[in-house]
Amino acid sequence: MPKLKTKSSCKKRFKVTAKGRVKAGQAGKRHGMIKRTNKFIRDARGTTTLSKADEQIIKPMMPYAR
Repeated sequence: MPKLKTKSSCKKRFKVTAKGRVKAGQAGKRHGMIKRTNKFIRDARGTTTLSKADEQIIKPMMPYAR
């Protein structure tokens, strides 16, 4: 069988945790921080796990992610 290709955009943006959840950077922090609340900026630090519905979209694009 030929090897399957991983989607390059997913390779750069997502990691799969040991339990199989998909980890991604927080959205909404590229620009416009002046209008965001301090609470939003504080809560949006680091990474987050995607919802189940979003995981189902991403996982087929990363066939070798464990």
